Amino acid sequence: MEGSTPAELFKKETKMSDQIQASHILLMYEGSLRSTATRSQDEAKQKIEEIKAEIDGGSDFAEAARAHSDCPSSAQGGDLGSFGKGMMVPEFEEAAFKLDVGASTGVVKTDFGYHLIMRTG
Repeated sequence: MEGSTPAELFKKETKMSDQIQASHILLMYEGSLRSTATRSQDEAKQKIEEIKAEIDGGSDFAEAARAHSDCPSSAQGGDLGSFGKGMMVPEFEEAAFKLDVGASTGVVKTDFGYHLIMRTG
């Protein structure tokens, strides 16, 4: 960038690299945080494991999110956009930041329910 010092450019690049992009599928259960779901915790876990198996078998992550996720992001195929460290609950953040772009997690449990996370950027 014209007029920027190398130190300023480095700071901007560092900030960008501290951000990732991810999509997720969330299955809530009765009693999970902010949940209106009526399924039991066991039912939610079984269902998210079935969805994971479908994705591992070649199903499209975004399509699965649209069909199954309890998060409003389901309308965008589970896309959460970009976020940095400290913006998500610890279990979610830890799993998401460990992923390579294009990779997805196994089942991740948070206070909101069960997630499948795919890093998109």
